Amino acid sequence: MIADIITPQAKYFADGVQTVLRGHENRSRRVVLLKGNLVQNARSESRGISARVTKNGRYGFSSVASYSEQDAETVLKAATENALFLDQRGAAPRRTYPALAKGTVPACRPIVDFEQKRMIEACQEIDSYVNTKYPNLLSRTVVYTEDSQDKIILTSDAASGHVTYPRCYIYVMMSAESKGGAPVELFKAFGGAGSFEDNFTDVSVYYPAIDELYRHLMNKTEGVYAEAGNKTVILGGMMGGMLAHEAVGHTVEADLVLGGSVAGPSLHKPVASELVTLIDFAGEAFGAPTPLPVYLDDEGTLAKDAVLIENGILKGYMNNRETAAHFGVDPCGNARAWNFNDEPLIRMRNTCILPGKSTLEDMIASIDDGYYLIDSSNGQADLTGEFMFGVSLGYEIKHGKLGRALLDTTVSGIAFEMLKTADMLGDKITWSSSGFCGKKQPMPVGMGGPDMRCRITIGGR
Repeated sequence: MIADIITPQAKYFADGVQTVLRGHENRSRRVVLLKGNLVQNARSESRGISARVTKNGRYGFSSVASYSEQDAETVLKAATENALFLDQRGAAPRRTYPALAKGTVPACRPIVDFEQKRMIEACQEIDSYVNTKYPNLLSRTVVYTEDSQDKIILTSDAASGHVTYPRCYIYVMMSAESKGGAPVELFKAFGGAGSFEDNFTDVSVYYPAIDELYRHLMNKTEGVYAEAGNKTVILGGMMGGMLAHEAVGHTVEADLVLGGSVAGPSLHKPVASELVTLIDFAGEAFGAPTPLPVYLDDEGTLAKDAVLIENGILKGYMNNRETAAHFGVDPCGNARAWNFNDEPLIRMRNTCILPGKSTLEDMIASIDDGYYLIDSSNGQADLTGEFMFGVSLGYEIKHGKLGRALLDTTVSGIAFEMLKTADMLGDKITWSSSGFCGKKQPMPVGMGGPDMRCRITIGGR
């Protein structure tokens, strides 16, 4: 973990301005085995300091790609001078934001650096298992990936703390030949928050899930194309999480609301079925830590849950301190920066639709002709809430029973219209946390939800 050279700099904070000083280190590790051959073995670090100083709503920002007490003094001085200069030259006053509750967030879990050899050996063990048990595959790839953020945040008028965000995953990718001769593929990510030893001291615990992945792949080799049209479907929790993040979450980020998103005129109006409640969770959800806990954001806001949709009604947005002051609400800790030289942006943390009371079995039994869509390969949406997601794993539902697997397809719609058709929600949550959100800067995010029965437009061949 980085040394705390940041806290002593409080004595240099200027009067009459709002100051955030951040020491920040990013680490990444990556190992790739393709058919048992090591084709990538990489590790990198970046470290630096940034300062953001605000005077009458005008920001001065400075950063440096090194880490010493002198560097901290330098960026703090430069950011202060920038803010004062902009304030002096400003034609009209801008909105300022109020001070927040102060306090100190204790250091989170340590970021432990392990030998690359151990990561390679874990991938080799999984690769050997797959190759030995399933020699009929066209191809197999095992990828270890790790990224971590280590931040010391010091503020003049909000909270401060030392926060860490380690996470690591092993991806298992398989491809096989379909009955038509074309390759089909599936993948699954294993792991989560924490370092290598938190997730991969015994990789055999993942073998049952790898076996299930292979079973789905073999079903997909016999797969059929979906029938195009507006259909009754069950979106699996991972698909629901993608929808919550891409098609809804971005529209209710306050900076994008001010930029004209569909959520602007929809506040306090119905945007979903009464069954749907959507929350951007901070540190805990459902009595346990969230997949990627956030306790303090990069503006010094103590993180708390942001309720976005409640019983179908759009209740609020995700904010930073400036937009929270604009809308007259309290910020919840959504301002996050990826690298030391990035300014914090409004970002999601762990966005999830709350579960309902239905079992998956009852939901399947309720559908005479439809689909169960389990996993997504990708997704995109715009500020109108219009979305299109790829479906990599799904099954027919015929007469209340699961049928044949589906070949790759897509689903599309307008989120706030599609969510109004949700009439059954499952009683279990599926989380996904291995991806990045790409809003100007990459950012690790968690997303999740229950199985959800709804109407959606599905693509065909």
